[in-house]
Amino acid sequence: MKSFRLKSVLVVLFLSIAFVSCNNDDDETTPASTTKTALVTEIKGPATGKVNDELSYDVTYVVDNACGEFDKISEVTIGEVKGLQVIAKYPSGVCTQQVPDPKKTVYKFKSSVKGTFEIKFKKSETEFLTQKVVIE
Repeated sequence: MKSFRLKSVLVVLFLSIAFVSCNNDDDETTPASTTKTALVTEIKGPATGKVNDELSYDVTYVVDNACGEFDKISEVTIGEVKGLQVIAKYPSGVCTQQVPDPKKTVYKFKSSVKGTFEIKFKKSETEFLTQKVVIE
């Protein structure tokens, strides 16, 4: 009788441990987001600067829907011309806010040499929006 009771307790204990360890409710999975290029509509900032001074440019861009958010700025090439593009991220779920407002981000530029530079952001699939800056 004691052997049966001991075996019963061990089986219940084993099953309860197995049930708790197989529970996957503590797996926190965040829905994957997607990224897409956002086209730039405006660049505002200083036209001149000094060597080794950091200049800030307000970059206005348009996202596909109101759930789009800034992700990063990356390099892009159109034809043989190199420039920059804004990457926006979108949640994987359905976005109920479909009318997007233009969004802004800040791009920092710093040069260690004098000269005239062009800051180019992708404004369409075939062209850039350009901001010239003279570093003295």
